[in-house]
Amino acid sequence: MPQIHPTAIVAPGATLAEDVSIGPYCVVGEEVVLGAGVTLIAHIVVDGRTTIGEKTRIFPFASIGLEPQDLKYRGEKSRLVIGRHNTIREHVTMNPGTEGGGMVTRVGDHGLFMVGAHVAHDCQIGDHVIMANNATLAGHVVVEDYALLGGLSAVHQFVRIGQHAMIGGMSGVERDVIPYGQVMGDRARLSGLNIIGMQRRGFSREDIQTLRSAYQFLFSADGTFNDRVTEMAERFGGVAPVDDIIAFIRADSTRAICQPKGPNGG
Repeated sequence: MPQIHPTAIVAPGATLAEDVSIGPYCVVGEEVVLGAGVTLIAHIVVDGRTTIGEKTRIFPFASIGLEPQDLKYRGEKSRLVIGRHNTIREHVTMNPGTEGGGMVTRVGDHGLFMVGAHVAHDCQIGDHVIMANNATLAGHVVVEDYALLGGLSAVHQFVRIGQHAMIGGMSGVERDVIPYGQVMGDRARLSGLNIIGMQRRGFSREDIQTLRSAYQFLFSADGTFNDRVTEMAERFGGVAPVDDIIAFIRADSTRAICQPKGPNGG
């Protein structure tokens, strides 16, 4: 049977796996689904149409699944879906989706959301994402696998953060960040590639070197940006990290691509 502390309040309709642990003073709503091994440590509110995957741990004073901070929200039956093996630390907030954004906020597996991190309505978060203390996402943000957001960073609505990208602490991100990119600044600009992150995750020296060359070519001073993307594909295509960047740039987006400071980056 689930382990439920006597001071916790669990609504009758909630769906709990057998080995769920719900600590002191937690509140669980009637449409919540908690998977196997989910742990709510203490003083946590989980409400709305929220599903939490197996072995996810949530720490005190987190607010999960309550209605989004969006004035257009009208009580539509939107959802929050959180994956497996996540660690959600103190004071984290995660909101469900809205009618204007696909009706679901989705968080992948194996993420770490440190103290005070915020995931707004309709965000789509990949696997192995790290959001450091007080990192915040506005609505409709996409964060791909293995991205890392530094403390006190803020991401504008509808921005995309590519896989393996790194956002420096206290950065304000208004434009899409390419996969493997590293950005920083109060209005963030590209400062290079996340080489250390790639090395830690086992990318080969050859792939990293090819990506370096492709990156330098992409942000050179010759021709238009679109022309350089096309030529980059011809020169360096077939190497997975390069192909990831090309696909990311060519995908539909409402935001411009974050670029370095300089002749092409402003």
